[in-house]
Amino acid sequence: MEVQFLGTGAGMPSKLRNTTSIVLNLSAEERGYWMFDCGEATQHQMLHTTLKPRKVNKLFVTHLHGDHLFGIPGFIGSRSFLGGNEPLDLYGPPGIREWVETTLRLTRTHLAYQLRIHEITEEGILYEDDEYKVTARLLAHVIPSFGFRVEQKPLAGKLLIDEATAAGVPKGPLLQQLKLGNDITLEDGTVVTSASVLGEPKKGFIVTILGDTRVCEASRVLSENADIVVHEATFDAETGQLAEDFGHSTIQQAAAVAKEAGAKALIATHISSRFLPSDMEAFRREGQAVFPNVFVAEDFSQYTLQGGEVVESSFRR
Repeated sequence: MEVQFLGTGAGMPSKLRNTTSIVLNLSAEERGYWMFDCGEATQHQMLHTTLKPRKVNKLFVTHLHGDHLFGIPGFIGSRSFLGGNEPLDLYGPPGIREWVETTLRLTRTHLAYQLRIHEITEEGILYEDDEYKVTARLLAHVIPSFGFRVEQKPLAGKLLIDEATAAGVPKGPLLQQLKLGNDITLEDGTVVTSASVLGEPKKGFIVTILGDTRVCEASRVLSENADIVVHEATFDAETGQLAEDFGHSTIQQAAAVAKEAGAKALIATHISSRFLPSDMEAFRREGQAVFPNVFVAEDFSQYTLQGGEVVESSFRR
């Protein structure tokens, strides 16, 4: 699992930071890409990476401000041109359907795939299958803004070969069935349960991605015990009144959320263009004074969970 940033700026694109878009890369888990927000020029940002638009199969929109969704029409149109023919599920606040469908209609944009739009009308579980659960909660911004908690369900434990052999299971496909968590019946009628030949289940990952927000209880709840919390940090302590006035957070406030929630790592994003590269070390240290494991994302930065630790790199080509 990798978290990849296509845009990390706030409000408007700048020379250093594009508007918001984040990709949860689940290719290793054979789930493709899940995109969170699609600010202006997101598809242009993807051209500088190895990401393929056609592999994005879910798009979650936190709220209806332009810096989080103006890139959608171009992106979903290009996805079609680039061979994307699998359905795309789009989740967002009420109004997202009208905006997208009106844009497609007026521009006569034809999609070669099914676009399934899901408006979020209540908090709670937004999506769930055998392996993943996505929960949405309303945050505290100047318009309705959501945060998302992505949970990978526990993974099957390691297959204990000695126990399986002792139970009479021959080499071959029956071992694979046990590894997948399925009970089997041997030729002599003996039932071998997967639980008897598998080690302890392994904990899945938790990634929390929050939209624009002031400090609120929903942020903490969504971030509880998360491996990674992606939290906006538009301002610093000196500009904290602006955060309050415009429904945003400071880097210290984002760090406090991660600390109170018992998260393992915080990745700050949605950074105001008032901050220059030379400001970033001091900006990060403000957060670290509250919560030690703080990263400040830049466009094209990438974060991977390795052995429970977050490793930072760049994926721009």
